[in-house]
Amino acid sequence: MSYFDAASAAPLHPVARQALLASLDEGWADPARPHREGRRARMLLDAAREAAAEAVGCRPDELVFTSSGTRAVHAGVTGALAGRRRAGRHLIVSAVEHSSVLHAAEAHEAGGGTVTEVAVGRTGAVDPAAYAAALRADTALACLQSANHEVGTEQPVAEVAEACRAAGVPLLVDAAQSLGWGPVAGDWSLLAASAHKWGGPSGVGLLVVRKGVRFAPQGPVDERESGRASGFENIPAIVAAAASLRAVRAEAAREARRLRELTDRIRTRVPRLVPDVEVVGDPVRRLPGIVTFSCLYVDGEALLHELDRSGFSVSSGSSCTSSTLVPSHVLKAMGVLSEGNVRVSLPPGTPAEEVERFLEVLPGAVAGVREKLGTPVPAAGARQGGGEVVVDAVGRRCPIPVIELAKVIGDVPIGGTVRVLADDEAARLDIPAWCEMREQEYVGEEPADRGTAYVVRRVS
Repeated sequence: MSYFDAASAAPLHPVARQALLASLDEGWADPARPHREGRRARMLLDAAREAAAEAVGCRPDELVFTSSGTRAVHAGVTGALAGRRRAGRHLIVSAVEHSSVLHAAEAHEAGGGTVTEVAVGRTGAVDPAAYAAALRADTALACLQSANHEVGTEQPVAEVAEACRAAGVPLLVDAAQSLGWGPVAGDWSLLAASAHKWGGPSGVGLLVVRKGVRFAPQGPVDERESGRASGFENIPAIVAAAASLRAVRAEAAREARRLRELTDRIRTRVPRLVPDVEVVGDPVRRLPGIVTFSCLYVDGEALLHELDRSGFSVSSGSSCTSSTLVPSHVLKAMGVLSEGNVRVSLPPGTPAEEVERFLEVLPGAVAGVREKLGTPVPAAGARQGGGEVVVDAVGRRCPIPVIELAKVIGDVPIGGTVRVLADDEAARLDIPAWCEMREQEYVGEEPADRGTAYVVRRVS
């Protein structure tokens, strides 16, 4: 079985396993106690903090360990907003942040704060000028991920941090996906990350708050971790997290070159091997191990199951997966195709042979799913009226509305229109994306008695 879902959780690094087992016998005591066992535990905790701080590029007393990356994000956002309440209650986030950041923004807005969501381009990157324009006199905090978790696009953190610094606004960086590859550039103020993204154990996050940043921890607090992360520290897991971060950093330069070559191979060959595919994300400014593409006329969940049966564990941001009925907010913000989406994220050490085997298996898997759904041929049941073809796809999920559109577009004269009636949220994203791929004109959407009408004009 080939595990290609490292962006969700990287396999436990061998160094992490060794450190975890070795510290179980020494790191069980309360590090706040002055007895011998407590002192041993404190030594392990302090050493782990120093190692993690060195990897981040901060002072040890600026870094605390949390129970997860999500907890680090929430503590960072709420603490920074509370600490700067006198400045205002305005928060800035990008449209493609991890859900933990967006959930924190939703909670802030529900509590009376204001939120500005900065849009991204088709590669998934923000424009630093857009962040600068969003800054206001009452802005308390800005958030920006270092690299996107779904498509791998790296964000211009240094440029955004410079604009925030000039305005006197702290910038919180979610570095979960990138920290294993290197420190985050720029004059950022806060940083959050999660150990299971770089090969450490789950249940360990870290939060960095630079000296001089106004910060007021929220919720119940205690004496642990400078009052910024309550609860008894899981010292064996923290030691393993720090040890694995140091280990992956030592291997990062070599592995980055190797994995980038493998993902470049996938980016280049998939469109040649599989028709009607859109490769998404920035082709250059991206993480080494992530490549994402979307396939027209494919049910994302069915494709993932097919690849799983063929021995490949991959992920998807497709609206067709069983975990959600709406498109990935990242793909939606980018304005790219969401149906049949596949994210391949290679863990360090992935053999080139496994990538080659994936490229051999993928065309057959896509073809099989498309065959089950029906290839785009003239469809029965489409009705002609008023100079346009109407396709009724109400009650049918992605990718059926797009398939039905593709079936009838060839029967429409140049300049004619197709009105697709659909109530699946993915159609709002996938029909315009299909038009761009097929060089047809997307006229827009209109209210309808049943669902929403998406109007397409044939131009070629």
